[in-house]
Order: sequence, then structure tokens, then C-alpha cells
Amino acid sequence: MTKLINITDLSKLLNLINKENKPQNYILRFWEKEFKQIKPTILKGRRYYSVKQIELVKLIKYLLKDKGLTVKGVKNVLKSNINTLDDYDSYSLKADYFKQNLKSKSKNILLKIKGLKK
Repeated sequence: MTKLINITDLSKLLNLINKENKPQNYILRFWEKEFKQIKPTILKGRRYYSVKQIELVKLIKYLLKDKGLTVKGVKNVLKSNINTLDDYDSYSLKADYFKQNLKSKSKNILLKIKGLKK
């Protein structure tokens, strides 16, 4: 069974939190309307996201917030298939995200290993 997290936990995971330390779930609901690829499971009226959906939302946040792309630009990156030279920039943005993600995971693993040695 795949692990699901609710919209509030995903907002916290993505650091989408306002000044009062409250999750900004409306951002995720907006992205859900804009990006048809985001399809949370809805159980009893609550949104739950799978690991695959979480990774997609992380990529969207990275492209929007870190790289400064517009919603339309992110849509183009997500639908690109890297079949032409024109798609190289889209591929590069995705590669940057996955490289950053891998570095972050590696750092967490190293910290856990150091913790085990103690």
C-alpha cells in the first residue's frame, strides 16, 4: 500500500506556510486546478497525495518558486518530451530539480549515518 499524506502535511513539507505558521493549502488547491497532472486521492472530502504526486508537486514548486517560471512555462516543461533541440531547456530545468533533490536526499542519509555512528 502506498503512503498518502494530507494536504496540510504536504503544505508543511513544501514550506508553504504563512507568517502565522499556518499551512497555505489554497496554493496546492490552485496548482491542482492549473496542472491537470496533480490528481490527489479524495477520501471523505479530504485530499491525500501519493509519493508520485508529492514528487510532481515538489517539481512544480521548484519551477515556480525557485526558477521563477510562470504557470504556462511550467505547463510547457511538464508536457515536454525532450524529442527536439527546442526541448533542451525544459530538460535542463527538470535535471536541475532532480540533481538538487538527489543532493538533499544524500545529505539526509549522511546525517543519519553520522547519527548512527554516535
